Amino acid sequence: MPTACATLTLYGRAWCHLCDDMRAALEPLLAEFGATVEIIDIDADPALEARYNELVPVLAIGGIELCRYRFEEAPVRAALTQLAASTRE
Repeated sequence: MPTACATLTLYGRAWCHLCDDMRAALEPLLAEFGATVEIIDIDADPALEARYNELVPVLAIGGIELCRYRFEEAPVRAALTQLAASTRE
């Protein structure tokens, strides 16, 4: 049930193992829904670094935070399912 190529945003840091773990855990859902992920290094933007600093990784879609620190499948799946349903209408 692919979405219209939904894009999730992963805010993280290049040296963050939790960010790497979240990216890896996200892969199956990206494949299942035909979604993509944009990875943003917060250290490249002082405003994002100030906002997220020790909260990373943070996964969001459409500006709505889905999870932080660790991947949580339920809210991500729910958001992708809802987006898929809305694009079919």
